[in-house]
Amino acid sequence: MSLQWQFMRFDDLTIQDWYTVSAARIEVFIMEQNCPFQDNDGADLLSWHLLGWSNVNAQINGRELAAYCRLVDPGVKYSEPSIGRVVTPGPFRGRGYGKILMAEALARHDVLYPGQANRIGAQHRLEKFYNELGFVRSSEIYIEDGIAHVEMVRSYRAIDVVDAGRHLQIPA
Repeated sequence: MSLQWQFMRFDDLTIQDWYTVSAARIEVFIMEQNCPFQDNDGADLLSWHLLGWSNVNAQINGRELAAYCRLVDPGVKYSEPSIGRVVTPGPFRGRGYGKILMAEALARHDVLYPGQANRIGAQHRLEKFYNELGFVRSSEIYIEDGIAHVEMVRSYRAIDVVDAGRHLQIPA
């Protein structure tokens, strides 16, 4: 099953799409992980948002959010660009969408920020997942919002970014 990608700045998201993203983030990060924290941290306003929509069993507007993350501009969270708030809603887990989402996000990172590394604050339990995507741990374990995390960095890799046979188009 393929996903339909939507990639845009915060101000270009519709209210309905932002509501869907917010609901998914709250469901996973706050409710499932039992972690009360301030999800709206201000970084969303200075980020690109990557939404992966599924048309299978879609209940709202003929589509359902299957994967999401944000690409935070350099200088906001870290000196490097960062990918964060990576989420696959429950009904879509176990299908490889997390890796597909990250591959899509990294391809877009390499187009937007050529020559720059990407730094993330990853949940420690997901370190192996991010290692498989080229990230290397760059910190000791630290606790953030009651959950063990590590900083990880992926060096820039010059790649030919192709999406379904055509070069990715990044909105202006």
